[in-house]
Amino acid sequence: MNFFDRAASHIAHAMGHASAFAVACFIIVIWAAMGPVLGYSDTWQLVINTSTTIVTFLMVFLIQNTQNRDNHALHLKIDELLRALDAADTRLVDLEERSEQDLEQLRKHYKALATDLAENGEAGQSEENASDSRGTEGSRNQSLRRRVQDPTS
Repeated sequence: MNFFDRAASHIAHAMGHASAFAVACFIIVIWAAMGPVLGYSDTWQLVINTSTTIVTFLMVFLIQNTQNRDNHALHLKIDELLRALDAADTRLVDLEERSEQDLEQLRKHYKALATDLAENGEAGQSEENASDSRGTEGSRNQSLRRRVQDPTS
């Protein structure tokens, strides 16, 4: 991990802590208390406006960096789960790379699949059989695999 990644992780962790919120509140109270002393001058207002703008600007990039890393790690974990499950369709691994039309087509396919399963009462049967088939050869989801084979058609 490079310097920026380590610094971003450390700062994001620190800023997410309750004590960071307490420090921010304390700074606002000090700034507000200084108002009467400084006569509520333009400089007094400029200090808080500039400070909050700079902090907000930097935090946007920090939060985005942290969110990007977290999303990437989550995608890798989910991809590994998809690869490990017998009945999972591994073509779903790269969904974040697909077009909006492809995603909409897949959404409709799986919505129809879920509706079909609910209407036929097979969803409840699959859950009941799941605990019984753990020790048997084959996948507990094998009966559903045929329906999941080609979500894009």
